Amino acid sequence: MAVNILMPALSPTMTDGTLARWVVGEGDAVRSGDVIAEIETDKATMEVEALDDGIIAKFMVAEGSQNVAVNAVIAVLAEDGEDPASLTLPTADVAPVAAAPVAPAKEPVAPVSAPMPVAAPVSGPVSPAVGSRTRIFASPLARRIAGDNGVDLAALTGTGPHGRIIRADVEEAVARGITAPVATGSAVIAEAGSRFVPHNAMRRVIAERLQYSKQTAPHFYLTVDCEIDTLLSARKSLNENAPEGVKISVNDMVIKAAAYALMTVPDVNGCYEEEGCRYYDQADVCMAVAVDGGLVTPVIHGANKLSLSEIAGKAVDLAGRARSGKLDPSEYSGGSFTISNLGMFGIREFAAVINPPQGAILAVGAGEQRPVVKQGALAVATVMSVTLSADHRIVDGALGARWMQAFKAAIENPVMMLL
Repeated sequence: MAVNILMPALSPTMTDGTLARWVVGEGDAVRSGDVIAEIETDKATMEVEALDDGIIAKFMVAEGSQNVAVNAVIAVLAEDGEDPASLTLPTADVAPVAAAPVAPAKEPVAPVSAPMPVAAPVSGPVSPAVGSRTRIFASPLARRIAGDNGVDLAALTGTGPHGRIIRADVEEAVARGITAPVATGSAVIAEAGSRFVPHNAMRRVIAERLQYSKQTAPHFYLTVDCEIDTLLSARKSLNENAPEGVKISVNDMVIKAAAYALMTVPDVNGCYEEEGCRYYDQADVCMAVAVDGGLVTPVIHGANKLSLSEIAGKAVDLAGRARSGKLDPSEYSGGSFTISNLGMFGIREFAAVINPPQGAILAVGAGEQRPVVKQGALAVATVMSVTLSADHRIVDGALGARWMQAFKAAIENPVMMLL
């Protein structure tokens, strides 16, 4: 019997996504484990594999469709021995996607419906059936780089397995200047001196989550100045004695200090829920990583249990894969606390928006030499300003202040967080 292929949930919090591309076409034979589609979430582009053997009988959702609900039927698979033409296609839950017309469709295709009413209608022409189009096989990263640089993938010859276009092929094309005009709809010039860029999934989710955070969580802010000369000296000594390939950054030590403070003042390591406050047993620290079009917050789980060298290794790995869109959903889901560091941009001080449903976020500014008074005399020290944004529903002012004291103590006396 026919098998419905459903929109997968790629993370525990995912409710909808964008069907970025069909890798196969209608009428293609697939085997369990074959990549059949690419799904774009707010964090990354993920490949979807077939779970059964058979023939793709019909696409129910066109590639490029946004806000496709989890568990919506996106395609129908005819099992081995079945005639795709004789199948009864779903009608109650989802309207099928018609084959591409010669001219743009006058009426929008009926919207995909699913248990969660978040699917968006698909309008206009959709992808032609197999045989009437040329499919371009490229990795998600290669497509992202090509889109960012205006590279025409159709003009490239892939050097990956089975002729698949990979990152190196696109980067070579960028270096050679093989570009194409940006497709209509991805960036529309509205008028002289301005341009309009439609929201991608990441930008929409960032907007929704942070607007929700500011509307529902009563933020308050606490700022302290930390002298980091001792920390910088300790970091230098650690790196001189670290194994080859290990380099500890100031941010790694900030993560460790935050984890120390979360264990010292555990009532900050939680989140507010309608029926009560939830507190976590370990410090799962998220670090904000800037990527094209937004930011991602990969999680360093159990940072309180990790050494500085382990934190450094995980931070480099997670940040690199975040920027290339290769994070697994489990690597950016959850977390009990977030750190946002803009010190590398020369920002002295700022206040961050809480990453819901967490109870607090720490904004880290640049370390810089400033005049300070020590024992009544003027001196110079390297000072770093940090600001805690806290949700007053779970973190009271005095509680937040005690957390900041613990963090400051760990930063100014780094041996404390190494015990």
